[in-house]
Amino acid sequence: MDTLAAMRVFVRIVERGSISAAARDLGLGQPAVSERIARLEAHLGKPLLRRNTRAMSVTDTGADFYERCKLAIEAANDAMAVAHKDQPVSGTLRIAAPHGLGEVLLTPVLLDLREHHPELRIDLVLNDRVVDPVTEGVDLSLRLGPVDEGHFVARRLGMVRRVLVASPAYLERHGGPESPADLARHGFARVAGLFHGNRLPLHAPDGGMVSASIETVITVSHWRPLHALLLGGGAIGVLQQPVCAGDLRQGTLIPLLPEFTVPPFDLHALYAPGRPMPPRLRLLLSTLETRAQDVLR
Repeated sequence: MDTLAAMRVFVRIVERGSISAAARDLGLGQPAVSERIARLEAHLGKPLLRRNTRAMSVTDTGADFYERCKLAIEAANDAMAVAHKDQPVSGTLRIAAPHGLGEVLLTPVLLDLREHHPELRIDLVLNDRVVDPVTEGVDLSLRLGPVDEGHFVARRLGMVRRVLVASPAYLERHGGPESPADLARHGFARVAGLFHGNRLPLHAPDGGMVSASIETVITVSHWRPLHALLLGGGAIGVLQQPVCAGDLRQGTLIPLLPEFTVPPFDLHALYAPGRPMPPRLRLLLSTLETRAQDVLR
């Protein structure tokens, strides 16, 4: 039995929550995935998963084994990277990413990759729609929010915090909200497609959720005009923390209701399963995992 391959299968099952989803990610048949897990459990002499007709869960042993599998797989990937580090990285990387975070996170990464690998070519598409790496023909797609079922591998890069903000000029003219109920008395600017029904979800200090009423006065299709409107004092609104981190440090935007938090987005990198990963994609993924920690903290 190829223990490392079986560990990769097990990790994918735990992260995707089902054998069928993991099988699609890995480009394998569901019976083959089930057989590998059964053989792994037999080899270990311990059950890793609880299965019934309605759900699947991880045993206590499985949870501990999962954490150690991740470390082993990461070490194996690092070893492979060392073995390939002297090989030239070339070819074209086709990347799809959302506006905002794509610009903040990807631009410095791509500049660094091009500086160290001048034979590498970049084809970057920024838009806020969901891009499937298989059907759209890209090497990697960054996605914010929950990951649905699909024929792709989803690697989680972290969480993108969001911040409710206003400019000092706005607060000087209108004052700031003292509670979520006050938000309805302020003009709100947002990107189209977010906060449907003029409701803003907030995590409360007690751990519960609050659905605050908002009064949308400006809707935009891109984060940059929203950023400019908020800086100019035209309204209050929500921005992804990475795109306004500099403004928060400089005081040109002020966080509102800091004891309440807007639910963050999960950030995943999606890529096609079932084929050897080219060195250029492996390099991009490892660089993104490192840089994302700095950008998202």
